[in-house]
Amino acid sequence: MNLECKKLRRHAGDGEYEMSNNRCVSRRSFIGGAALLAGAAATPGLIVCQTALAQQKVPAASVKYQDKPNGNQQCSNCLQFVPGSAPTAMGTCKVVDGPISPSGYCIIWFAKP
Repeated sequence: MNLECKKLRRHAGDGEYEMSNNRCVSRRSFIGGAALLAGAAATPGLIVCQTALAQQKVPAASVKYQDKPNGNQQCSNCLQFVPGSAPTAMGTCKVVDGPISPSGYCIIWFAKP
């Protein structure tokens, strides 16, 4: 703590108050403020990174995608399937990259409710 801060406190302890333009900032409050500012500055970058990671799709080969159904399990009745312009047209998947056949299947198939 610098000498000016000590003088101001001593006077305030005696019941005397004086106006001053000096700002007494302790090392602890300065470091805490700097850490808070750094954290606030980094937050938007972290949010963007998480959003970008959440939007990446997986390759069809990694989920063993095939163009034929597995019994009743096919892309047209999967929760992740986004249909094409016609019922038999190729669509897309919310998880798998590339064009997806409505009669296809992969290991992450999940029935529509």
